[in-house]
Amino acid sequence: MRIVSISLAAALVTAVTFVSAFAAERWQRLPEPPAMPVSNVAGYAPVNGIHMYYAVYGAGDPVLLIHGGLGHADLWANQVRDLMKDHTVIVADSRGHGRSSRNAEAYSYDLMASDYLALLDYLKVDKVALVGWSDGGIIGLDIAMKHPERLSKLFAHAANVTVDGVDPKVMESKVFNAYIGRMGEAYQKMSKTPDQFDAFVEQISHMWATQPAWSDAELAKITVPTAIVLGDHDEAITRAHTDHMAEVIPGAKLVILPDASHFAMLQDPAGYTKAVRDFIDAN
Repeated sequence: MRIVSISLAAALVTAVTFVSAFAAERWQRLPEPPAMPVSNVAGYAPVNGIHMYYAVYGAGDPVLLIHGGLGHADLWANQVRDLMKDHTVIVADSRGHGRSSRNAEAYSYDLMASDYLALLDYLKVDKVALVGWSDGGIIGLDIAMKHPERLSKLFAHAANVTVDGVDPKVMESKVFNAYIGRMGEAYQKMSKTPDQFDAFVEQISHMWATQPAWSDAELAKITVPTAIVLGDHDEAITRAHTDHMAEVIPGAKLVILPDASHFAMLQDPAGYTKAVRDFIDAN
């Protein structure tokens, strides 16, 4: 998704305090995820000139969870803890995010989709149900259009398909700014280049300025069973854009998550995971 500008100024301290201590509504809060469970295996996959952190949990039909921009795999802890009971759950840090490295190659959603497909090849996994949030949902749509044979289902949460799907007021949101601040702190702890967060953000922002840019005709070719998902208080993606996506993708199911924002998986973990299961586990 596109973010017009990002600042890690001291003003974020106020935002963090607001969302953690004083917010009355669930959609105004930004809870911390619990610790990740113990993985079956974790490591770094050499893909497309980078080292991509990944971890695998549980056993059963495979599910790939892809986080949003600036984030990392551990934000999925609530969902991993549940889904691993009867699924093989794969998570990773996208290029440049969290523990994964980046190189000088320009960011694009095609490239990031290629990273995840290369990771699946590395893990010898042919096909997955994909749950993607924000940039992760956009990556999922990219794969659904260009490599549908790799997906059994797609749960695309808070994704956009053109840059005008982003709410121009997103950077006024205290919750969204708190997320940015928190991810900056997480990057310093996780990354092997902890002092390069601003450089990473500048690099990926070039992609956000112009991508994605898919036409209705391209979206109409999607054959993967798809859920288009949005919190009813999403700060970043407009409801009109989401409704349009659901209309033009053949057979898409529109799912609106109640009392939740862009960060629904953290705000309502039980409800979010149920929505995921209701879709990916349905016959």
